[in-house]
Amino acid sequence: MTSDTREPAAPTLQPRNAPARVSFWSAASGIGLIVAVVVTPMFWLPYGNHYTFALLMFGAVAVPAGHLGRRRGKRPDARDRGLALFGIVTGWLLILVSLLVFVVFTGTLAALGLLFGTLD
Repeated sequence: MTSDTREPAAPTLQPRNAPARVSFWSAASGIGLIVAVVVTPMFWLPYGNHYTFALLMFGAVAVPAGHLGRRRGKRPDARDRGLALFGIVTGWLLILVSLLVFVVFTGTLAALGLLFGTLD
């Protein structure tokens, strides 16, 4: 007895837990961010004004660059529009944080001046 039906082939097994491939730059960026979080408070007291100014300037560069990236992302062969959006959001957050730090620092100095009687 012959039959034209064939048995289905066994499915090929793919490894379920394949190791993630991480580029060198991604790993270096992650390590750099961890180091920056640890080191930044140590530089805040002597260089706080420079740090705040750098936050403001980086934000001022990131916002227009992100908008330019979103605009270029509309081309048919373009990609990474999400990265451009991330630049826009991050830039505005940097500007907001730098302005907030400036207001808090100025308010603290004014409060200390009033507390110790140096300001009238």
